[in-house]
Amino acid sequence: MAQHYCEAAIGDPLHGPYHDREYGFPIDNDNGLFGRLVLEINQAGLSWATILKKKDNFTAAYDGFDIATVAAYDEAARARLLADAGIIRNRLKVNAAIVNAGRLLEIRATDGSFKAWLDNHHPAELDSWVKQFRANFKFTGPEIVREFLVSTGYLPGAHRPECPVYTVIEGLNPPWMQAQ
Repeated sequence: MAQHYCEAAIGDPLHGPYHDREYGFPIDNDNGLFGRLVLEINQAGLSWATILKKKDNFTAAYDGFDIATVAAYDEAARARLLADAGIIRNRLKVNAAIVNAGRLLEIRATDGSFKAWLDNHHPAELDSWVKQFRANFKFTGPEIVREFLVSTGYLPGAHRPECPVYTVIEGLNPPWMQAQ
């Protein structure tokens, strides 16, 4: 049986801070949600440690994950990202970030915000979430969608009940707890 992230992360200099302060914590702003989606997409096929090591580089390369700014990226910006050794230089993943930012602008126009869109679809089973993401976003397979939703508090599983961070998360009343 694979070790749960709680056991693997606690005390680890790289994973520990993410586990203790971000993983499973609700995110209330669209740029933060978009940033997490970009990171989850870029993790596909790689270790989460790789993404955590490059997290600050991603934030800088994608202008703080400002949705409107990323949506306006042109070919020069795309080329800049593909040449940036500080991030994952995968054409499909870079393209997905830019296309998804544009789609989030459309979602904002209809739903008010990415968070409102997520809230409007919650609660839902993972299969339903995957269908919604695939209908609206690029590069969002089941594992990416699941990790995005767990890591942002829309699905349970980020922390075991005996994990000290679970109590902190419980106090924040993430969407998955509201659905119980």
